[in-house]
Amino acid sequence: MRETRPVIALDFPTFEDVKTFLALFPEEEKLYVKIGMELYYAVGPEIVRYVKSLGHSVFLDLKLHDIPNTVKSAMAVLANLGVDMTNVHAAGGVEMMKAAREGLGQGPKLIAVTQLTSTSEEQMQDYQNIQTSLAQSVVHYAQKTAEAGLDGVVCSAHEVKAIKEATRKNFICLTPGIRPAGSAIGDQKRVMTPADAQAIGSDYIVVGRPITQAEDPLVAYKAIKEEWSG
Repeated sequence: MRETRPVIALDFPTFEDVKTFLALFPEEEKLYVKIGMELYYAVGPEIVRYVKSLGHSVFLDLKLHDIPNTVKSAMAVLANLGVDMTNVHAAGGVEMMKAAREGLGQGPKLIAVTQLTSTSEEQMQDYQNIQTSLAQSVVHYAQKTAEAGLDGVVCSAHEVKAIKEATRKNFICLTPGIRPAGSAIGDQKRVMTPADAQAIGSDYIVVGRPITQAEDPLVAYKAIKEEWSG
């Protein structure tokens, strides 16, 4: 089922920054937020507990990638934090992804990273020595993710159609790199507007700076939410 709220990337360095930002939203506006590596490593598990205490949903974006037993144990810890969704790197393999699912349990959604949206095809072929197209690599990882029993993948919105066709209709496609028309693309190589992502079949979108660095984050959020929800 498609998430009608855009997922806000809380890419802040401190706990106080997060508190200040979240205070801009009415108490009844329950958000879906992404907590990434910078914030989690700076603050620790307490940041997840705080955000959950406000009634918001949390996508904990730590991209775990290790031997299966280590990932399984780490996922058991994250499950105790009450996260709504978290992820691993599909490159860790089917065995690792199955272990992650076992450690996390069946409640939270578990997705896998295919290729980062900052990665170009040339970089993939050079750095990773994967000599296929970027699209073929993404679809292959998505199929392995589905095989492992995970709920979906992180991918570019440009790859959603091919992934759905190669896996199943209810396979989650979470797409970062979303920018409203006319905004700066930053360090993302493959971007799309919220309306385009909605039209192409994305299930979740992640939006960071266009909301968090907006002059009025609440107004920016509502505009993106309206565009995304159609």
